[in-house]
Amino acid sequence: MTVSLEQLQRCHVAVDLGAARTRVYVKGLGLVVDEPSVAAVNTRTGSLIAVGVLAEQMTGRTPEYIRVVRPVSGGSVVDIEMAQRMLRHLLGDKLRRQLRRKPRLRAAACIPHEADPLAQRATVETLVGLGARRVELVDTLIAAAAGCGLPVEQPTATMIMACGAATTQIAVLSLGSIVTAVRIPVGGNAIDEAVIQYLRQRHELMLPSQSVRPLQLALHGNGLQLTGPALTEIHGRDVATGLARSVQVDTAAVRQAIHTPLTAVLDGVGKVLRECPPDLVADLADRGIMMVGGSALLPGLDQMLRDATGMPVSIAERPDVCSVLGLGAMLEGKIQPMVLNPLAG
Repeated sequence: MTVSLEQLQRCHVAVDLGAARTRVYVKGLGLVVDEPSVAAVNTRTGSLIAVGVLAEQMTGRTPEYIRVVRPVSGGSVVDIEMAQRMLRHLLGDKLRRQLRRKPRLRAAACIPHEADPLAQRATVETLVGLGARRVELVDTLIAAAAGCGLPVEQPTATMIMACGAATTQIAVLSLGSIVTAVRIPVGGNAIDEAVIQYLRQRHELMLPSQSVRPLQLALHGNGLQLTGPALTEIHGRDVATGLARSVQVDTAAVRQAIHTPLTAVLDGVGKVLRECPPDLVADLADRGIMMVGGSALLPGLDQMLRDATGMPVSIAERPDVCSVLGLGAMLEGKIQPMVLNPLAG
């Protein structure tokens, strides 16, 4: 673990700055913020117009003087000032006043596996700008494993796959540390883009960006299962005429379009297993892979992993908030380290 559990128990607030959503957990209050990592700015005055859900709804619908920005990309803060302003508004005046009363406010934050020093510094500066005197950084994979109830502090192997919007991280954990891990630049956004490109090339249909994820989830229960209907009706805009149009889409072809970018994820799973010690791989054959992250609910991904690895695959109960809940459990003292009794001499 990046920091000790004792240090984390002194923290007052936990933050998970993700490419898709920002989540804040306050000690004693629980999860208080779970909003999209989006802000809308007036370019003429520099003022912030909206953050979170409202700003996301404005994407693609704004006049030229309003710009919708995402201050977090790939799990790393790319615009520190905008991330601070977004967090300030998401927390609200009442909660910020409550946190300012802490004489030495400590914060904990999730960072992607093997995040470079510049990305770590950006995360720290973002929270220091909000009043934190000290910031502890915890690997997202360890926090997510704790959040979904895996025995991270025990000497048994657990394999976790964190499926984010921009990246997918895969790791084998044991004794509270990462044994081997890999980070792949393929996430939910790449899957969305694959669906958009398929519909554009095959059906000359332009799909609104905000409709891609609901479409995938609808297909998950309607057509992307092998037993589902063969055709699904999709509404969009004709590329040539610009008029609204509906087409009957072959769900098997959409399933194939989604699976194509996921081959890199399967390669990553194979790499992690090859680098893992044999004793731990034997544990994994029974325990399997735990999937967390918002993109873990993508249709067919869990079944694709089962077919490729022959291992059991399960999705966490609340996959999208596992990281921040795991960090919160560490703050509350719910995760206990394994105590080793000294050998009697």
